[in-house]
Formats: sequence, C-alpha cells, structure tokens
Amino acid sequence: MPDKSFLGVRSEVEPLKKVLLHRPGKEMETLTPEVLENLLFEDIPWLKKLQEEHDGFADALRETGCEVFYYTDLLKKVLGDADVAAEAANHMVSTGRIPQSRLREEIRERLMSMETEDLADVMIGGLRKDAVPHSDDEKRLSWWIQEDFPFYINPLPNLYFTRDPGAMIGNGLALSAMQTHARSRESFLLDLIRRHHPMFSSINRKLWYSPDMGDSLEGGDILVLSDSAIAVGASVRTGSDAIETLAHCLFESDSGIREVLVVRIPAARAYMHLDTVFTMVDRDSFTLFPGVADAIRVFRLTPSAGAAIRIREAENLEKGLAEILGLPAVRVLRSGGIDRGAAAREQWNDSANTLAVSPGTVITYNRNTASNEALEKAGINVLEIEGSELVRGRGGPRCMSMPLQREES
Repeated sequence: MPDKSFLGVRSEVEPLKKVLLHRPGKEMETLTPEVLENLLFEDIPWLKKLQEEHDGFADALRETGCEVFYYTDLLKKVLGDADVAAEAANHMVSTGRIPQSRLREEIRERLMSMETEDLADVMIGGLRKDAVPHSDDEKRLSWWIQEDFPFYINPLPNLYFTRDPGAMIGNGLALSAMQTHARSRESFLLDLIRRHHPMFSSINRKLWYSPDMGDSLEGGDILVLSDSAIAVGASVRTGSDAIETLAHCLFESDSGIREVLVVRIPAARAYMHLDTVFTMVDRDSFTLFPGVADAIRVFRLTPSAGAAIRIREAENLEKGLAEILGLPAVRVLRSGGIDRGAAAREQWNDSANTLAVSPGTVITYNRNTASNEALEKAGINVLEIEGSELVRGRGGPRCMSMPLQREES
C-alpha cells in the first residue's frame, strides 16, 4: 500500500483512495439563456438541488473509503502566497475580455487587493462588467456594447466536471489543452495547484502533457487501463496530434506506459469524450453505448526504433482491449441492455459514464434504470446517486471526478 503522500493512478478500477472534486457554487448562478452557448451549457441547473446531489456524490465516495478534496480548498491554500496570487491575477487579466490597457491595470490591482477567498471566488465565478464601478463618463464603448457577454473574466460553470482539465497517469499528470476558450482557465487552476500545493509535490515535475504542446487534449478522453497501458479517445475534444505527442512523452519517460490504445469515436457533442460512451467497470469488463459500436476504429500505438511510434489498427475494440491487457477475452457490456431506445435515451443522461470505485463496483446515476439493470445482471455492483440536476451539464460520475490515487494491484 503506498504511503499517504503518494499520488498515482495505474488503473481505472482499483480501489479509489483520493479524488479531486469541485462543489458547484456561485458560478452556476451566472448562467442565463443568453450565455449558455458561450459557456457550453444547454440548460440552467437549480443550484440548491445541484449542490445537494453533488454532496450525495461526495458522500457516496467517502462511504467507499475514498478521501475527497475540493478545488476551492486547494486554491485558497496556494493563493495565500502573494506571488501565486499575483500569477493568478495576471493570468486572468491577460486572458480576460478586457479591451483597454488602463482597464486591465485597474482590474489587476482590484484582484491583487482581494482577500484570498474572494480571489478564489473570482477565479471560479468570474468577474462581471457591472461589478467594476465606472461613472458614465468613464465607460468606454466596449462597456456599453457588451458583445452579448457581460463578463470581463468569464465564470467556470463546467469546473464541476473535474475529469477534463487533467488526468493522472501513473505517477505524473497530463495537463489538458482544453478545446474551448470557455474552459481553458480550468487547466491553469489545476496547474497552479500542481505547482504550489504540497500534496502535489511528488508529481509536480512529472508532466506528460501541457497546453503549450499544441493540439487539444482533455481528460475525459483518457482511461488508464493498467500500469503499462492507457486508452485515449480521438474525439471532438481530443486531436490525433495531441495523442501522438502524449504517447511520445509517456514512452520516453518513466511513466511505465508502453502502449496507447486509440479509440476513434464519432466527432459529435453527444459523444464529446470517450468516457461519455465507454468506461471500464471491472478488470476485464467495460460498458459501451451500442449506438457508436459500428463507428469505432481502434489503433495500437507502441514505441519503435529511435523516437518513432509504431501504429497498427486493431481488428476490433474487444480484441484490442484483450491484447493490451494480456487477457484471453474481455466483456463489453451494452448500456441500456437490449433496448436500443433506452440505450439512446440513457446515454444522453450519461449512463455509460460510470466511475469505478473498486473492481466490479461503480457509481452511476439512478435515473438510468435499464443500463444499471444490465450492469447488475452482468455481476457489477452499482451504487446509485441522484443526478436530475447534475446531468444538465452533460456529464456523469466519471466526468465529475479526478482520481488522484488508486491502490496498486
């Protein structure tokens, strides 16, 4: 058993010991019909119920023996350092929607004068234009014409999907290059914590991917299959160049990863990440939304001579998984069971987005009855949580969790 300071993930299903969450907060109250598209939402959740459901999720994790950490707590810890606070303020100003240099400096000073808790609130909840006082004579045209977006610094309502800004792989971190501007600051927040919070000291020099490497890569497309193999989805959010770059970094480091299974899925918002259609539920078992089965292509990436990568197409998903895991066969369980209508309906409510808390035990939304029954019939222990509001953000239990430590098999 690793010591308490250890952070590392070498499996999708071994007992989950530490996890990073974000409890939805004030940033959700910035959602209005006018900004939904900009902020990647299709509906407006009810915050009170959203928080109750998220608390239920956290409680379910704790009941399995998992230690829960929250973004806000870790951020407040690192922002207590004046240099880190200045870095955070500079980043928000330089990436915000602030047109004039004089106004940028004014907002920077405003951020720097904030108490730690207030600065953390802005980093997640954003800064509205009407929160910065101006007389009518001082207001520039850009204040009056708000480009249908009322923020100088945009909020991060998607942050409760903590899976996406980064993924632990072995004893290091792949820091995501987010595909949309609306979520790019999420990776900065995680990186700030990685570099400055003492809990991350064991991994802060082990970075397998970062936003400056180019193509978009998001954590929802990364599954850690074993201590030597990962699966990565080629999706609407993760590009093929990013996958190759990640593979190079992993193969050339002490990550332990010797094979990358690339799973190409349809490039559509309904299937924005691999884990929206495919997750691991036991050491030899997976769940898959059957609506994408015929469209999937699978490729195996392994190190070759020099710094090259060998690429081979697998015959199908099942054989590719079995070979990469060294098993005679694997089970791929259809979400929704035999009912294609139920499968399509429940996939929209993230039925395939399961979170394994130990081999053969997963957390799912209770609303996905057909999919949960199919898993239980296959011998998988299903821990159900409420998710009527959580699901409005288009993500499930796996999306809402970033594993920091799993037991090693």
